[in-house]
Amino acid sequence: MKKQLQILKALSHPVRLNIIYGLKDSEFKCVCHLQELVENQEKVSQSSLSQHLKILRDANIVETKKVGGWVHYSLKNKNVIKILEELKEL
Repeated sequence: MKKQLQILKALSHPVRLNIIYGLKDSEFKCVCHLQELVENQEKVSQSSLSQHLKILRDANIVETKKVGGWVHYSLKNKNVIKILEELKEL
């Protein structure tokens, strides 16, 4: 039950939802690309975006990969998109 609550809490913020939708059709993206995607919806600093990404990473929703000096993010499990689509139907 704790894991499910952590996932639901991670999904409960509009910036984190925008991050997830921004990652749904791609392999890995760096923070700078995610910031551009999120800022189309809401102004957010890079440090704030990094905090949101940490919450998603701690909930096992996103995974990271180092490329040179950059950290790239990807959805760890695409089933999270299915969950969000189901929630839209409620």
